[in-house]
Amino acid sequence: MNRLMLASAAGLLGFYLLFSAVPAYLGDGMSAGLATGALMLGTVLLELAVPWLLSRYGYRRVLSAGLLLLGPPSFALPIHELVLPISLLRGAGLGIVVVAGTALVAELVPAERRSEGLGLYGVAVGVPSIIGLPLGLWAGDHLGFVPIFLVAGLVPLAGLAAARGLPDLRPAPRQHQKSGGLAAPIAVFGAITLAAGVAITFLPLATSPKLASAALLAQSILTPAARWWAGRHAGTRWLAPSVLAAAAGIGLLFWSAEPVAVVAGMALFGAGFGVAQNLTLTLMFERGEAGRVSALWNLAFDAGMGVGALGLGVVMGVTGYPLGFALVAVVVLAALPLTGNRRPSMVR
Repeated sequence: MNRLMLASAAGLLGFYLLFSAVPAYLGDGMSAGLATGALMLGTVLLELAVPWLLSRYGYRRVLSAGLLLLGPPSFALPIHELVLPISLLRGAGLGIVVVAGTALVAELVPAERRSEGLGLYGVAVGVPSIIGLPLGLWAGDHLGFVPIFLVAGLVPLAGLAAARGLPDLRPAPRQHQKSGGLAAPIAVFGAITLAAGVAITFLPLATSPKLASAALLAQSILTPAARWWAGRHAGTRWLAPSVLAAAAGIGLLFWSAEPVAVVAGMALFGAGFGVAQNLTLTLMFERGEAGRVSALWNLAFDAGMGVGALGLGVVMGVTGYPLGFALVAVVVLAALPLTGNRRPSMVR
């Protein structure tokens, strides 16, 4: 488990160092949008393929391939003509790492402690975003982009060393899976990730950059912390409260001119988001094969973020930001009936 966390954290740190730095390096909105689009296209395409790859080649080889795609291609980013194909390759690496890493947690941790393992793993993959996003922008501005490209290419190679010590497992087949049992947690999680995409994309436009940065920092810290807490202490009965917390947090952004409301709202949303991440994964792993569950969950994550950023942008152009955030809160609340009334799972 420790080797897996090191490998995944190294790969994701290499990813987050460049997530905002590459658009800043390109300098214009069209090029930046194309690069991010290529990145996410590669991610989604490989997420769909990872369950098959895992069954054929096993976790160690597939995760190692993902780290290789995330790392060394970054060395060629100073060549502008290669930015789009490199972004596609790095997105493919991201898709592999997030799906294979999450699925391997379910294989390595006993079922009775799976929620706790997922919570701990959530911290390991959450910290790179807290460090990498601001550091990549700062380094690009103060040191130049070439050094950060080199560092971002080397960091996943450190993860490759950890991945070589992983067991050579393949996904274990599951018997007696519950038919249709994955749809409800996917829908609940998708509604909350949609709200996350809206908040991350539009909060900096709805308020001052300084206030938005503080609020997003609060959210990025609370999300992995809440995911860890849920893994240790929360049964699945906490899924409904997590949806309520996420909806209330986004709803507070209606008062986007009020600093306290904005920071408190994003902190509350981050807490709900983190708990929902852990509990939806736990429910899904109880009902399906690890590789398939991880692929579907990560697809819900990426699709929700994308729909939130793109689709709700059209709505907010008509309603304005405050009312738009309120409407998103209603969308999240609409998922509440899908949480059901469940007894708490054993998590320790």
